[in-house]
Amino acid sequence: MVVIDERVNNMNTLIEINTKRLAIKQFTPKYLTEEYVSWLNDREVVRYSEQRHKSHTLASCSDYYKSFQDKCDLFLVILTKDQPINHIGNITVLIDTNNLVADIAIVIGKKDVWGKGYGKEAFAGVMDYLFLKKNIRKVTAGTMSINKPMLSIMKSSGMVSDGVKKNQFLVDGEEVDMIMAAAWSSSK
Repeated sequence: MVVIDERVNNMNTLIEINTKRLAIKQFTPKYLTEEYVSWLNDREVVRYSEQRHKSHTLASCSDYYKSFQDKCDLFLVILTKDQPINHIGNITVLIDTNNLVADIAIVIGKKDVWGKGYGKEAFAGVMDYLFLKKNIRKVTAGTMSINKPMLSIMKSSGMVSDGVKKNQFLVDGEEVDMIMAAAWSSSK
C-alpha cells in the first residue's frame, strides 16, 4: 500500500510517498553528502547510466539539485524507514505537462541493499503518485538491454514494451540497445 502526503509549505508543495519500507521525499541540500557523490563516481553503481561518463563533485551535484528549482520535474530521495533512517538512492522524474507524460529514472546507490526489492518498491510508489496526484496519463522509463535489474523493475511495475533503440549505447566497446517501456493510468 502506498500512502501519499502532499502539503503546501511556503509556496512549495512538499511530497512524501510512503511505501511499506520506504519514505520517498523531495531531495534537499541535507542529502548532498560525500556518500551520495561517491555513488555517482562508483563505476559499478553507474554502469548502466550515462552518469558513467562524468566525474561528480559536491558542487556538480548541488548544481544538479538546483536545476530542479522552479520546475515541475521532481528530484526525490529514497529513504529506508529502518532506524537509523538510511538514504539509499534517488529518483528523478521529468514531466511533460503538455502531454501528461512522466519519465522516471532511479539509482540505488547503497550496494548493500541491492537485490532486496527497494528499487521496485520506490519505482512503483512514484508511479502511483504520478497517476493519482499529478494526473499523469503515461509513465515511461528506459534502460540498457543488459541492465537486468531495471528491466525487472519495469516489468514488475506493470510496464510494457514501448520501443527499442538499436545499438544506442557503447558499453565496454560493445553496442547495446536501449529498451523503453511505459505504463498508462488506469483511467485510460
